[in-house]
Amino acid sequence: MTTRERFLAGLVGGLAAAAATDACGPAGADAPGVGEAQTQTAAATVFTNVNVLPMTSETVLPGQTVVVVDERIGEVGPAGEVEVPSGATVVDGAGRYLMPGLAEMHAHVPPGDDPPRDAVEDILFLYVANGITTIRGMLGSAYQIPLADELERGEVLGPNFYVGAPSINGASAPTPADAERLVRAHKDAGYDLQKIHPGVSRESWDRMVEVAAEVGITYGGHVPADVGLVHAIETRISTVDHLDGYVQAIASDDVQAQVNAGTIRLGGLARGVDDQKLAEIVQLTIDRDVYVVPTMYLWENLYGAPDVDAMLAQPEMKYVSARQHSAWRRQAGGGPRGAPDEVEAYLELRKRVLKALSDAGAGILMGTDSPQLFNVPGFALHREIQVMSEAGVSNYEILRSGTVAVGKYVADHLDLDGSFGAVAPGQRADLVLLNANPLDDLANLMGRAGVMVRGRWIGGEEIEERLAALAAKHGGG
Repeated sequence: MTTRERFLAGLVGGLAAAAATDACGPAGADAPGVGEAQTQTAAATVFTNVNVLPMTSETVLPGQTVVVVDERIGEVGPAGEVEVPSGATVVDGAGRYLMPGLAEMHAHVPPGDDPPRDAVEDILFLYVANGITTIRGMLGSAYQIPLADELERGEVLGPNFYVGAPSINGASAPTPADAERLVRAHKDAGYDLQKIHPGVSRESWDRMVEVAAEVGITYGGHVPADVGLVHAIETRISTVDHLDGYVQAIASDDVQAQVNAGTIRLGGLARGVDDQKLAEIVQLTIDRDVYVVPTMYLWENLYGAPDVDAMLAQPEMKYVSARQHSAWRRQAGGGPRGAPDEVEAYLELRKRVLKALSDAGAGILMGTDSPQLFNVPGFALHREIQVMSEAGVSNYEILRSGTVAVGKYVADHLDLDGSFGAVAPGQRADLVLLNANPLDDLANLMGRAGVMVRGRWIGGEEIEERLAALAAKHGGG
């Protein structure tokens, strides 16, 4: 069975299987099944006799007790050596695996000034239902800043939310003065980072960089053509999303001339690689502490022109509206971006670049650009993980890109509390309880017995019930 086949099997059966197993109850009482647990925030929640993936190293700690007090992990240690507080909610972890929640670092929630609240909350729930406890929103709106505060206070069920500002792009910042005005306004408004879209001139970019350093805000996203990847990295872009600019930057001099002239085909670009340039740009990425958010699965759909009917028949499509289905069908109607062999060569080169970055130790962050083409929020991250695996990135490094690497990015680049992404005392209690070890098989990420966000436990049956309600809302139940 292939990784993709295992994903589908897990998608159909994982949550139902989780809901049927015993997991949770108050200390000293008979433990009801996961399905009987209600969403709750207790003074203490304890996972007993569980296998822990700390994610600070590629290891599994068997037979552990993990104590969560309010929103933080209090203790982690061998069963029998850690006391279970009186009155704590106890989750039986026997035979299961506890790991940090995952992160979606190129997420979107509905744009606009006042989108329907139910649409916003539905998307936030889809992330949590898929074990995603942190998102970075990459197209900001003013309402998202107080929404992030509501999520932090636990007033809305959803992941921790880092909010990117409305983008600086060719239209919004045609002059350096415009770039300066936007950076200052977005910092004052309370956004966590500045989003970049294409079209920014070199002059506007350089002024943005100067002002961003002055006011203390970082920036990431696309790499504008006039700026180029090397200059973007040298001026310390925080994240390069979609591997923007990497394929062009590693082209041989002859191919680069054709790129600049706009005369090269996709296949020629994909095959014109200079290995020395690849090594140099990977090292520059590392030297300047730039992270990459590859969005591999989206690019396969954008360039490969998949079968629309087959894509819309995927199991997760029942959780999005008919209107979204129609929009994706229209978006996919343009056909492939080149001949099949050229598209395949281009996509394989993207995988080669990703593996080179991973092998060298560059910072990689999980992300999908949901809800772009066929990317159902939450579910798309698991499809992204499959493509990362096909690129040759190890299971541990893939999991690390959605856990401890995210905490480090948040601390170092956003200058915010990065104490999450690991199972250790003092870490934010964002956790996923799995029925099998994801280090052995990444498809095991789909077999969730429950999710914890900031100390709030959501059992498997509740997740299943909410998903069923969402499917029924969209006519797919």
